[in-house]
Amino acid sequence: MAGWWRALPRAAQRYPWPTNVLLYAGLFSAGDALQQRLRGGPADWRQTRRVATLAVTFHANFNYVWLRLLERALPGRAPRVVLTKVLCDQLFGGPIALSAFYVGMSILQEKDDVLLDLKQKFWNTYKTGLMYWPFVQLTNFGLVPVHWRTAYTGLCGFLWATFLCFSQQSGDGTLQSAFAFLHRKEADVGGRRPGK
Repeated sequence: MAGWWRALPRAAQRYPWPTNVLLYAGLFSAGDALQQRLRGGPADWRQTRRVATLAVTFHANFNYVWLRLLERALPGRAPRVVLTKVLCDQLFGGPIALSAFYVGMSILQEKDDVLLDLKQKFWNTYKTGLMYWPFVQLTNFGLVPVHWRTAYTGLCGFLWATFLCFSQQSGDGTLQSAFAFLHRKEADVGGRRPGK
């Protein structure tokens, strides 16, 4: 195990694209598995496979290319450059990735109206993302080496994917719906404890 962990930085430098894509996809898929666990139902591995498919075919690759493009267009870590990258990411990259998620999942789930989730949940989810992603990307563009940026986004995306997959399955794209669900679940568990 320790040999694998030491080989990972070398792989990221030597083969940055596949290393970052696989790490991102694994973390994004784990986010879906976690939200299923939190919801308390049986594991739906077909759903996780759909999330993994979308992560590998679009999200991880898009993030890899997008982050490299931003670095080429706006090189460096000066505060003004970092803030410009964050702004570009939130105005262009975020909406593209979010739209691709909702439409892509609807296609993979063979829904009749593949745009319905996008229409119903995009703005709420985008506004929720604005409370998270700018801070993630400030750190990413300011501190993380270019060859690790997609993997770092995937690591932070693990939490986001947990929320996003919940929203796609049963939420409305707001933190309020996620917190309300967790609160109900906690109340249900508390009500079943012996001695209560």
